Amino acid sequence: MDYDREKELKTFDESRAGVKGLVDTGTLTQLPKIFVRPPDEIANDLDTWQPTSLDCPEIPLVDLRTIFENDREGRDEIVRQIQKASETWGFFQVINHGIQSCVLEGMIDGVRAFHEQDVEAKKAIYSRDRSKKVRFESNVDLYKTRSANWRDTMTISRVTPEDHDLSEVPEICRDRMLDYIKCIRTLGETLLELLAEALGLKENHLRELDCSRNQTIVCHYYPACPEPDLTLGASRHTDPSFFTVLLQDQLGGLQVLHQDRWIDVKPISGGLIVNIGDLLQILSNDKFKSVDHRVVASYVGPRISTACFFNGVADPPKVYGPIKELIFDGDLPLYKEFTVKDYIIKFFSRSIGESGLDQFRM
Repeated sequence: MDYDREKELKTFDESRAGVKGLVDTGTLTQLPKIFVRPPDEIANDLDTWQPTSLDCPEIPLVDLRTIFENDREGRDEIVRQIQKASETWGFFQVINHGIQSCVLEGMIDGVRAFHEQDVEAKKAIYSRDRSKKVRFESNVDLYKTRSANWRDTMTISRVTPEDHDLSEVPEICRDRMLDYIKCIRTLGETLLELLAEALGLKENHLRELDCSRNQTIVCHYYPACPEPDLTLGASRHTDPSFFTVLLQDQLGGLQVLHQDRWIDVKPISGGLIVNIGDLLQILSNDKFKSVDHRVVASYVGPRISTACFFNGVADPPKVYGPIKELIFDGDLPLYKEFTVKDYIIKFFSRSIGESGLDQFRM
């Protein structure tokens, strides 16, 4: 009866120390109430059938090796695999993607170094102002969601090919992150070509629409949790992007909703996870699927991951909508036209667990 949620949210936010700041006190034995999920959400999870290890499917695995060998037949097979994965799962994992393991490991180490540095250094860039290019925060939807997630985040936004000055990125992780950003941008261009071909379009069609022009990189840190069954590292959501490339460490925790079941995405050494975002589902007129996913909390931690969202052009405004070449005789466009800026504003005006697609359906 004495629980004042708004007060506790404000106290947590104004500490500017994030979830790790709570853990570092050394006195945490149970979950603070702001992180405890409502009973109906937990009950709903119990009603969702969890597959056993014997019958649990895995997200598709795509080997990109032949892409770099100019093997046309091999490329066609990769395109078929990506098409099937994008239509049925909305997720796939890629290996032999051309990014060296030292760059991947360096990015994970850089994210760890940022989050585990002195808290005062992190507080200096703590902000909920989404116009800031580089910022640290915990729970972008803290005041809108029913329960907070057990996770802290550093965000680098509005990264473009011409953006050579990322001096705002903290020095403790800057060089390692810049190496990764350059490599992931190159891979993103390759993936965009393959996704276009998987839709039956010319390989440069999505590139000419500037679908990978702008990137946002989020660097997540999920501390060990005292009561992981009561909270989540990331609530169920879809991504407000054309597509997303995720690098995660080997602890696991990512789950994808597939055929009404939460499927664990097992980490593969050197692998990267690719998922279709809301914006590409709209452009494909529902041929490709933007699928719900989440991250479970764990007694073991920290879990570290970084997601690169390929967002297209937000400013100056560019109008997107279902691609006319994908709307055949008798079909109708399923979505209204939109700008990325409008979509993002609406997405972040609510809890991230609420669907953004419904707002743009015809």
